[in-house]
Amino acid sequence: MGKITFFEDKSFKGRHYECSGDCADMQTHFSRCNSIRVDSGSWVAYEKPNFFGYQYMLSKGEYPDFKHWAGFNDCIRSCRMVPPYTGNYRMKIFERSDFGGQAMELNEDCPDLRQRFHNGDISSANVMEGYWMLHEHPNYTGRQYFLRPGEYRRHVEWGSPSPTMGSLRRVTDLK
Repeated sequence: MGKITFFEDKSFKGRHYECSGDCADMQTHFSRCNSIRVDSGSWVAYEKPNFFGYQYMLSKGEYPDFKHWAGFNDCIRSCRMVPPYTGNYRMKIFERSDFGGQAMELNEDCPDLRQRFHNGDISSANVMEGYWMLHEHPNYTGRQYFLRPGEYRRHVEWGSPSPTMGSLRRVTDLK
């Protein structure tokens, strides 16, 4: 079981909302989010309701303002807990939609996809084992995209406006 608390103001002040599971729409609980405390579990916070918009991976710790979780703004409207996982990690990425073109299977983190895979363009993916984060830029920076096990036929299915990715890593901090 996980626990995360969202605060309207910086440094854990103001109106707050505590959550212990997935929440598709938090708009009625607070108007903005300027700090977050994760007491347990790993979470993905989303800018928009129903798990859309910018995504932010959050592990146990304190985030006194939105810049500490690499936020683009103070808007968090939904969150999802990452289930505990201790198995293997395996993912296959594809250059084209519908699993076409050049492909590569991964089971480790990749800090710079542009050096290893077709200029970093990933148009589809099959996550066979584990949970993964795709990042817009190399070295795990820029926009983040959370991928659970399953098939993603197009990059828009994981929330990206573009197939160009810079890095990817396994979500391993699941305490």
